[in-house]
Amino acid sequence: MRIQRWEVLAVVLCASTLLAVDVLAAEPAGAAGGASATPVAHFDPQGKPPSTFTLELRNGFKATLPFSDKRDFDEAAKGFIAAPPYKQIMADAGNVAWDMGSYQWLLSGQDFPSIHPSLQRQAVLNMAYGLYEVVPGRIYQVRGYDLANISFIKGDTGWIVFDPLTAAETARAALEFINEKLGKRPVVGVVYSHSHGDHFGGVRGVVDEADVVSGKVMLIAPEGFMDAAISENVFAGTAMNRRLQWQYAVLLQRSPFGHVDQAIGKNVAAGNSGLIPPNRLIGKDIEEITLDGVKMVFQDVSDTEAPVEMNTWFPQFKALWSSELVTGTIHNIYTLRGAAVRNAINWSKEINETLYKFGGEAEVMFASHSWPRWGNERIQEVLRTQRDAYANLNNQTLHYVNQGVTINEIHNVYEVPQSLQQSWAARSYHGDVQNNVRGVVNRFIGHFDGNPANLIPLSPSDSAPLYVEMMGGSDKIIARGKELAAQGKYLLATEILDKLVFAEPRNQPARQLLADVYEQLGYQAESTSVRNTFLQGAFELRNGMPGGVPPRSTGPDVVRAMSTEQWLDFLGISMDPKKAAGLHYTANLVTPDNGEKYAIELENATLTNIKGFLAPKPDLTVTVNRADLNRVMMGVATFDQLAEEGKARFDGDRTVIHKLRDLMVTFTPDFEILPGTAPTQRQVPPGRSFALPASGLIQTD
Repeated sequence: MRIQRWEVLAVVLCASTLLAVDVLAAEPAGAAGGASATPVAHFDPQGKPPSTFTLELRNGFKATLPFSDKRDFDEAAKGFIAAPPYKQIMADAGNVAWDMGSYQWLLSGQDFPSIHPSLQRQAVLNMAYGLYEVVPGRIYQVRGYDLANISFIKGDTGWIVFDPLTAAETARAALEFINEKLGKRPVVGVVYSHSHGDHFGGVRGVVDEADVVSGKVMLIAPEGFMDAAISENVFAGTAMNRRLQWQYAVLLQRSPFGHVDQAIGKNVAAGNSGLIPPNRLIGKDIEEITLDGVKMVFQDVSDTEAPVEMNTWFPQFKALWSSELVTGTIHNIYTLRGAAVRNAINWSKEINETLYKFGGEAEVMFASHSWPRWGNERIQEVLRTQRDAYANLNNQTLHYVNQGVTINEIHNVYEVPQSLQQSWAARSYHGDVQNNVRGVVNRFIGHFDGNPANLIPLSPSDSAPLYVEMMGGSDKIIARGKELAAQGKYLLATEILDKLVFAEPRNQPARQLLADVYEQLGYQAESTSVRNTFLQGAFELRNGMPGGVPPRSTGPDVVRAMSTEQWLDFLGISMDPKKAAGLHYTANLVTPDNGEKYAIELENATLTNIKGFLAPKPDLTVTVNRADLNRVMMGVATFDQLAEEGKARFDGDRTVIHKLRDLMVTFTPDFEILPGTAPTQRQVPPGRSFALPASGLIQTD
C-alpha cells in the first residue's frame, strides 16, 4: 500500500544552483513529484534496516508535526548570492578539512526511513552552502563551511568578522570567497561571541596576530573569554574527547544509517584551530562600540549556552545577532560529551531581556548557527518560543521534583507543552528533552535520587553478573531480549541486554542483539546527540574501536592561553595516586619572563600547588621561562632537553623531576565505554609525561 505522502518544500543549495526539493515518504519510483527511491545500502554489513515499529513511530511524527509550515526553508534560502564551485576544503596538513559533498545524498529528494522525519528536515535545512546577504549591502554570512556560520559586517573600509569558525582553513576560504564575490576588503575587526571553539578557532584564517597586537584590528570578546575558552575543558578534556566521538559520531559514515547532521550545522571542520587573545573586552551588561562606522551594542548573556557569551544589536540596520543564545534548535542543558550543566532559567531570562531590549525594533535576527529570521513579528515569535521552552524545562521539572519525582523518573514524566511541540523553533535537535530535564534535576539537587540502594551503587561489572545469575543465565536473557525487540520494546530490551554484555563482554550473540536494539533507538531519535550515541554504540559493539595512536591536536595557541596553574592542576590529575603512596617531595617553579612563582608539594598521594609562594626548603627549584615551558606542556620537549639547551636551571635534587615524571599517566581518548570494544593493543605516544591530553582541549557546542 502506498504510504501517505510527506511533503516538505526545501530550498537548498547544490553547486551554484538553487534546487527546490520535495522530501517524500517512500514512494514508487517515478511517482509524481518524487525522486527515484533507490535503496541506500547500509555502510556496516552487520547493520539492519528500520523495523516495523520504527517505521510506525516515524509515520506518527509525519502525521502530527507541522510540516506544512515551510517558513524555515524560505528563510534559509533568502539572500542567496553564490555557492563555491568546490565541495571540499583542504587542510594545510594535507587532509580534507571540510567535505560538504559527503552529505549531498540528503538532496536526492528521498525520504530516508532510518532518519527521524523532523531530523531529516533539519538536516536538509543545514545543507545551505555559500554566500548569503542578511542586510542588503551591509551584513553577509558564509554558511556550510564549518559547524558554525561566519558572518561579515561591511564597515566603511573593511569587514568586521563575527565568529571565525573552528579552523583557519575554512575561515580563510570563507573570507576569500566573499572577497571574490563582493570585492576585496581588509578585516578591521573580529568578534568572538562566546567561548566555544567553533566560534574562534579559525581566527588565524582571517587576521594576523601582529595586527591584533598592534591594535590595527580590534578583536572583541566578552570579559572572562580566555579563561572560559580554556578552563571549561582542561581537567576532563580526554574524557570529553572520547565522549565527543559518540555525540558527534565521528567514527560513523555519513549515511542515512549513520551521521546525517549535527543539529546546529553538518559537522566540525578538521583543520588547524588557533586562538588569538582579544584586545577589547566587553565587561558591562550593555556596552556600545562603534568600529569602522558600524555601531554595535553588546548584550551580556553569559551563563547560558556558554560560560561567557554576548549578543549584538546593530541599531543602524535594525539587525539582532543572537550568538548561540537563539538558533534553529533547543540546545543542550546537559551535553552528552560532558560539561557543567547549564542554567536553563537564566537562558530563558536572557532571551526575555533580548526580546524586551531589542525585539521590538529588530527586523532581522541572525546567529552563529542556523538561518536568519526576518520581520519583527517572526523574530518575536521565535524569541518567545525559545524563551518559554527553556523556562518550561526548568519550571516544570522542578514542579515535579518538589512532588518527589526523581532524576531517574523525570524524563518519563516531563512533557513539552503541546503548543511548543507544534513549533519548529522549540524542537530539540542538538539538546535532548529527556537528558535536559535530568540535567535540571542534577543542577539543583544532584545525581542521588533519594533511594538508599542507589547511594553507593555497584560498578556495572560487579552488579551485572548478579543480575545475569538471578535472571537464569545468558540464554534466557537473550531469548527474552529477542522477544522484547520483536515487540518493539527496545528500551526494555536494553535494560537486560546491557547487564549481560557487562557480565559477559565476549558474548557475541548478546553484543549483536544489543547493537540491533541500539540501532533502532538511534533511527527513532530526533536529537542528533541521541541518534549518534545509539548508533555509535551499535557500531562499537559490532566492530570495536579502531586502534592506533590518537592524534595530537593541542596546538600552541591553546597551550599559551593556559595558565601555569591550570597545567600544574592537570598534573595533579594525571598523577597515579597508587604509585605516589608514601612519597614526599617539595619543589618550586619560577618562570622569570612572566614573574610567576609556585610552590609544589607531593604528600598524601596528592600533588598540590600554590601561586605566589615558594617553599622555604625545597628538594628542587626549577627556573624556566614560561615561553619555554610551553614546549614541555605540548609534549614536544622534556625538562632535560631544556636544561641541555640552557633554557632551564635546576637547583637541588634534579631526580625529583624524573620521579614525578614516572608518576604521570598519559591520557588518551580511546578507553572503553562498552566492555570488550577496545583494540587488542593500545598505543600510547611516547615522551608526553608532563604534556596535555592527546586530543585538543577546545570543545564546541
